Amino acid sequence: MDNRALSVFLSVSDTLNFSRSSELLNMSVSAVSRTIQRLEDELGHRLLERDNRSVTLTSAGYEFRGYARNAADEWQQLRRKLGSEQDLAGEVSLYCSVTATYSVLAPILAAFRLTHPSVEIKMHTGDQADGIGRILARQDDIAVSGRPSQLPRRLEFLPLLQSPLQFCAPAADCAVRDMVVAGDLPSGDIDWNNIPFIVPERGVTKDTLDVWFRERGIRPRIYAQVAGHEAIVAMVSLGLGIGIAPQLVIEASGMADRVAVIDVQESLPPLTVGLLSQRQRLVSPLVKSLWDVARHTYSDRV
Repeated sequence: MDNRALSVFLSVSDTLNFSRSSELLNMSVSAVSRTIQRLEDELGHRLLERDNRSVTLTSAGYEFRGYARNAADEWQQLRRKLGSEQDLAGEVSLYCSVTATYSVLAPILAAFRLTHPSVEIKMHTGDQADGIGRILARQDDIAVSGRPSQLPRRLEFLPLLQSPLQFCAPAADCAVRDMVVAGDLPSGDIDWNNIPFIVPERGVTKDTLDVWFRERGIRPRIYAQVAGHEAIVAMVSLGLGIGIAPQLVIEASGMADRVAVIDVQESLPPLTVGLLSQRQRLVSPLVKSLWDVARHTYSDRV
């Protein structure tokens, strides 16, 4: 059983998608499938149940995933022990939204690669609201996330920047925009209960918006709950409702001219964006080095 096979299994157990793992690993789908099959033959147990629609872990698969993660960690620790601190080598797994890859991580990774060119960055993208769960489950070493109101005790948060949370409406003439314009924005006299809202499914911004509604006795008319701020901005630009998103997402979306920021009397608190990691992972020289580079890169932003 080699480390490459363990990496393939861990990728498939993470994505639950052979095609996606083949792209991430630069392997063919058939090669990924053969690797999993060899592992199953060697163990004498089926690790994954797959059909034409889905892939799921079996009970043996869940147990083997824990072993594979520990083995991968021990392998990286051994590589670091045998190498020098000045010439770090190994892999760091990052999770973030698509927007964060270039609006937050780009300057960090550029600086990190200059000092540690032998370190491989393994990137996963998705809804930033999933970052906390992925870090707690040890699926990734570091995630870019908004700071939650209550940080789990096992996690460390490094603030990098703040971005205003903005209410946004369609810029084009439509029924939703007419409902917003009909209100008195300076006084906050808007019919919030009847305007259709597009809100996050989960995460820090959903919690922030829920508190804002509750404090004002607003029972919003929810048009849709979606994953990711990028999807919210896109749906608002189509005239389907109003929503909230960090200013940095609006600016990076390519649709900033198709949505209009609503200046409300009592605005939402800004979103603090930063890095999340388990405290025990920061003992790793690889993870700690990337963490320190991020701290230095954004030292004047928060």
